[in-house]
Amino acid sequence: MAEQLWRAVAAYRVLTLGYAAFLVATNLGHYRRPELAVALLAAMAAWTAITIACTVQVPAGRTSGPLLVGDVAIAVGLVLATLAVEPAGRISAGAPTLPAAWAASAVLAAAVAGGPVAGAGAGIAVAAADVGERGTLSQHTFNGIVLLLLAGLVGGYVVRLGQRAEAAIAAAARRDAARAERERLARDIHDSVLQVLALVSRRGAALGGEAAELAALAAEQEANLRTLVASPAPAVDAAGELDLRALVEPFASATVTVACPADAVPLPEPAARDLAAAVGEALANVARHAGPSARAWVLVEDEADAVTVSVRDDGVGTTPDRLAEAGRSGRLGVAQSILGRVQQLGGDVTVTTAPGHGTEVELRVPRR
Repeated sequence: MAEQLWRAVAAYRVLTLGYAAFLVATNLGHYRRPELAVALLAAMAAWTAITIACTVQVPAGRTSGPLLVGDVAIAVGLVLATLAVEPAGRISAGAPTLPAAWAASAVLAAAVAGGPVAGAGAGIAVAAADVGERGTLSQHTFNGIVLLLLAGLVGGYVVRLGQRAEAAIAAAARRDAARAERERLARDIHDSVLQVLALVSRRGAALGGEAAELAALAAEQEANLRTLVASPAPAVDAAGELDLRALVEPFASATVTVACPADAVPLPEPAARDLAAAVGEALANVARHAGPSARAWVLVEDEADAVTVSVRDDGVGTTPDRLAEAGRSGRLGVAQSILGRVQQLGGDVTVTTAPGHGTEVELRVPRR
């Protein structure tokens, strides 16, 4: 959309430059200094070429502050330069300024780059130059001021509205793509992993003994996986944020209790996914090390400047020394999968454990 708007402004510059050239040619005999009028027209043509090159051909320069300020300053200067070209009598009679409608191109460019406030500011500057050039506020001048302000305000508003609509469409496209990928993965999981887990559950239950315990675990994981596959894909809003609850609540199971706030817990999408992955690794540690009968509780707390997630279990626990030793040797996911993810987000991890008293892992991530 931005490219199309800048092309429209460029087309307006070229068309109004042609109109200004027509006015100069037809009024050349009436000017006090015709050679200055031709020189100023050449300067308008040169500046038109420069602005088109910077806004259409060089995307990085589209919103350059010095370029926009210079654009408005040149438009104001050309309006005031009419005093040196036109006789005072023709100015009083309502003769058009030297750049005529070309001066409004700076207003449109400011509106595209900076929205309604910048557009209105540029319109006021050009309108003030028009009043200063004529020395009075005539009906014709007043109408021109109104048109300039409307061009800046309405043009800027339309640009911002279009940008928000474009962002919403892009977010919807990302959600549709994520939903389609999720459905594809769900089909693959249903055709492979779920069938294997169901087979292990049935055969293990039939064999009994230790195989029955394996069957119970397989049945539990099958139920969790079916819940995860059936749950809706988390939606990313127009600001690129994701509700953390949608990523954490699927961890709930027969042995895991998840408690979240009633209101949404928005985080930037990458941060939300990394934090949820760290929670998943903490729960995996519970399954691997807390004991077969251990239960876990996940609590999400939404603070003003941070989000805290605690994962607590009632398992066998361990000593802090053994936990640090296991982390250094790579036998626990705390160091890499949990601590590394959270620290990359600017947060911190606190692990509290003791033999026979379970383990609590607290993950705290700042909002920004």
